[in-house]
Amino acid sequence: MARVSDEELHQLAGELGEILRARGWMLATAESCTGGWVGQLVTALPGSSQWYERGFITYANAAKIEMLDVPAATLDEHGAVSEQTASAMAAGALAHSHAQAALAISGIAGPGGGTRQKPVGLVCYGWALADGTLMSSTCRLDGDREEIRSRAVAAALRGLIELINSI
Repeated sequence: MARVSDEELHQLAGELGEILRARGWMLATAESCTGGWVGQLVTALPGSSQWYERGFITYANAAKIEMLDVPAATLDEHGAVSEQTASAMAAGALAHSHAQAALAISGIAGPGGGTRQKPVGLVCYGWALADGTLMSSTCRLDGDREEIRSRAVAAALRGLIELINSI
């Protein structure tokens, strides 16, 4: 699999921005394995200050706990790469912002760090809306570190677009 093109990523971010702007909503992001890529992507778009409120890069578990109020018990029981943690990250991003929509990404981009239970390429997503809607998803992405990370960013953006469009 190839890396998602910059053009496609910018298109997805722009589409999300249009949807958020039309609703008068702001976005907050909580990223782990993507290291702020979603935040960089959306802030590269002119006018994104109208719909992007803030981003959290919470690579370490301590950061997830301190910045997003992810329960230590969730991390202990399910690990950083789990739907439970991604959901808690998204909910925490909403709680610690003025946004109405949030997305979260946590995964294992490789090349190392994978296990039999949680292999390289496993990525978990969380999406939260101010009305209490909370969704999560997990997928296994193939490729090298850059491919996994770019595809995770695209999937997170697509997931939030689909969620907002479904309500």
